[in-house]
Amino acid sequence: MKSVYFLIFILFCSSFSSAQGRKLTGSEVPDEGFERGEKTTSVKDDRDKPSITKYKIISISNDTTYVDTTLSIRKDYAYNYLRKDDFELLPFANVGLPYNELGYTFNNLNAVPRFGARAKHFNYLEVEDIPYYEVPTPFTELYFRTVYEQGQNIDATFATNLKPNLNVSIAYKGLRSLGNYQRSLASTGNLRLGLNYRTTDNRYFVRSHFATQDILNQESGGLTDRANQQFIDEIEEVQNRATAEIRLTNAETKLDAKRFYLNQFYNIRPGNDSTQNGQVRLNHILDFTDKEYQFTQGTANAIFGASFESANLNDEVEYQNVSNTMILSYYQRYLGRIGFMARHQNLNYGYRTILVNEDQTIPNRLTTDIVSLGGTYLKRYKAFKLEGQAAYNITGDYDGYEVHGKASMTLSDSLQFAAKLDISSSAPNFNWILNQSDYENYNWYNPNFDNVNTQRLEVEAESKIYGQVSASLTQIDNHAYFGFERTAEGAVADSLVRPLQTDQQIRYFKIKAEKDFKYGNLNLANTIMYQNVLDGESVFPVPEIVTRNSLFYDNYLFDRALYLQTGLTFNYFSSFMSKAYDPILSEFAIQDFQELEGFYTADYFINAKIREARIYLKLENFTTLFQGNSNFSAPRYPYRDFAIRFGLVWNFFL
Repeated sequence: MKSVYFLIFILFCSSFSSAQGRKLTGSEVPDEGFERGEKTTSVKDDRDKPSITKYKIISISNDTTYVDTTLSIRKDYAYNYLRKDDFELLPFANVGLPYNELGYTFNNLNAVPRFGARAKHFNYLEVEDIPYYEVPTPFTELYFRTVYEQGQNIDATFATNLKPNLNVSIAYKGLRSLGNYQRSLASTGNLRLGLNYRTTDNRYFVRSHFATQDILNQESGGLTDRANQQFIDEIEEVQNRATAEIRLTNAETKLDAKRFYLNQFYNIRPGNDSTQNGQVRLNHILDFTDKEYQFTQGTANAIFGASFESANLNDEVEYQNVSNTMILSYYQRYLGRIGFMARHQNLNYGYRTILVNEDQTIPNRLTTDIVSLGGTYLKRYKAFKLEGQAAYNITGDYDGYEVHGKASMTLSDSLQFAAKLDISSSAPNFNWILNQSDYENYNWYNPNFDNVNTQRLEVEAESKIYGQVSASLTQIDNHAYFGFERTAEGAVADSLVRPLQTDQQIRYFKIKAEKDFKYGNLNLANTIMYQNVLDGESVFPVPEIVTRNSLFYDNYLFDRALYLQTGLTFNYFSSFMSKAYDPILSEFAIQDFQELEGFYTADYFINAKIREARIYLKLENFTTLFQGNSNFSAPRYPYRDFAIRFGLVWNFFL
């Protein structure tokens, strides 16, 4: 604890010296980046600095925000490896390992099968995760956070304008963390290069990026039976986590991915007036994605069944998706923007060899060209907005369709409503259909799996007075999943993972509410989620209750040069029959041998803001210091112990 007090002392001393060491003017100027009308003392500078609202961040769906240098409890929730709120995720013992899902959102429903190894995709940045910038001067953001043993987590972004209408950006997120348990090393990298350009007459626009990502994990296979029981019983022998016995000692998994993305449109007919009435637009979207997933192991292990090779096992699969989309749209002020869409996708997934068994020949590759036709729609009328998109596969080996619709209304700056509808039919992910491995059990070919049909309806309301609430009902037919099947009597492994599909309809209800309370300098932030699987709980397990509550104090110190937050955050979820993690597939599988008992965690935090820097200090899961830790993130995978973690996010405007 001495180190904690020392860090706190250094934090406040540095804050005081930072506040007193500048030459300040006598006036106070409002800072648009501060919350609740906060003011900051200005530093003498002869240059005219642009307003922070000029530093725009634009999403691929054209939603525009600006750089936010404020400090809030929501920023604290997003201050993590993923750089977003992980309320519905349960992390493993080390940063950079998979997450167990406590809830599901179904935000990425589409009409074609996806690449597998989904446990490797929590830190994978999709097209929607890449922002584009429009800035008046060079902008930099630096993120840093400590990890567990020998490493660090960083994320740096630099954006600048070569011309007022030409902006470029480069960003890199890197992680290396050894972890407290054997064979839990995580090493990842995400490089992004971005371009945002428009012509001076605003007729041609292009947003493009290139991303290369690699995610490497050592695989432990979880604790052995003996170590698992010792951890539950909190035996002294495993209190030194590095001595706990694990099931795999020489296995690794790696996901390598590269993507080039281009989204451009040209206004063939600009429109008659400022309302763009009569505008005709041609939009082209190119997405070239290449992925490789690899599982390697020095020597075979009987827990996965029999193997073709006893040493130097190497499972490697590759995937390419070249997608071209054309959208021709027309805008009429009363009807809205109506678009016709055509898409071609070339899918290539597979291995290097064909496997011939006694009862089945397993091909090495799945390739197809899919042509889809559909449309888009967007209409705004005063405070009302209606948008939609639909596509139907007309050729190719995989039938499917997708429909997305959203209606929203803004009654005032503090009250909004929205309703969403998502419907899709698509083949299961590719690793359900085809998989090859040096382990005999992990070879299959299932061309006759039915399409997974999903329908989701969601409504949400947001009010500055009453908080935010969302409720959704999801129905799934022909749900595909991985599950453990019992082996024959006398086999070394009691059960082995297989791809399965159920004819049982799943109906999943979820409601989530957020509300903050403030009394003077005391704050209480609350998030609660209730879930109920009305049908199909045995193949779709989720906890019934998930909560997060933060009780904290905030105030300005040193003539408002420092904004401070300090308090406690409690997280809890109820018991449920969690999925188990399979390291060969990097997937989670349905199991029936260990219930994940619900537990709570408590973190103590001190957050501070000094100008454009936000500083974070957290004592994670500190109650385990006097209560011990026998909690799990997934069967055989223990949850995190107490740790002191420190870091910052710093913005620079040149």
